Amino acid sequence: MNNRNSIFYIAVILIILVAVIFLVARQKEGTEEQGMKKAEKVFLWNQQDFEDWEFYLKDNTADPYGVFTINEGMIDIKGTPFGYMRTRKAYGNYTLHLEWRWPGEPGNSGVFLHMQEPDTIWPPLIECQLQSGNAGDMIFAGGTKASELGDSTRMMKKYGDSSEKSPGAWNVYEIISRNDSVIVFVNGTLQNTATHPSVSEGYIGLQSEGAPIEFRNIYIVHSP
Repeated sequence: MNNRNSIFYIAVILIILVAVIFLVARQKEGTEEQGMKKAEKVFLWNQQDFEDWEFYLKDNTADPYGVFTINEGMIDIKGTPFGYMRTRKAYGNYTLHLEWRWPGEPGNSGVFLHMQEPDTIWPPLIECQLQSGNAGDMIFAGGTKASELGDSTRMMKKYGDSSEKSPGAWNVYEIISRNDSVIVFVNGTLQNTATHPSVSEGYIGLQSEGAPIEFRNIYIVHSP
C-alpha cells in the first residue's frame, strides 16, 4: 500500500470515528432531554386561583371561598367547617411535593391521596396525616387498605419521633406514590411506607379539619 492510499484510509477511518462520536453524543443528549421531560414538575396550584380544584364542605351552606383563600402565594385553609379541596384531575405514579405550616396554634389537617368519588366526609382515600406531632401517620378511609393493615385497623403510625419543625416554620412533605406502594418523607426523614394499597390513583386533596393551616409549592413529578 502506497502512502497516498494509507492517507486515504486513515482519513476514512477518522471520518467514521467522528460520525460515531457525533451520533453517540446526539443519542445521549436526546436521552437526557427525555429524562428531563419525564422529571418535569407539574404544579397542581397556579398561585392565582382555584380553577383546577373542587371544594367539598360538610356544611353545604358554607361558602368554600370563605374557607379556602389565597394570600401572597399561599393557600390559607380556615379549618372550619370540615371538608377539603381536591384536584379536578386524578393522578397516579408520582412524587408529590408540598409545604405547610401552622400560622397560629398547631392543630389538625391532612393530605389526601387517591381520593375516589363521590365527594363526602370522608370518601375512600389514603390520608397522610398533618395533625401536629403526627405528620407521617397514614389513615386509610372509606374501606381502603394496605398490606400492613390488620382487618380491624385503618391507621399506620409513623416510624419514629416527629420530624416536624416548630410552629410557624415551613415543613415539607415528599410523598412517593407507585402502583404498589406509598412512601412518606417529612422534612427529608422517611416516616412511613404502605405496600399494595387498594387504591393506586385518584384525586389529591387538602383537608380542612379544625385549625387554620397554610400550604404552598404544591407540585408533582410523574414517575417513568
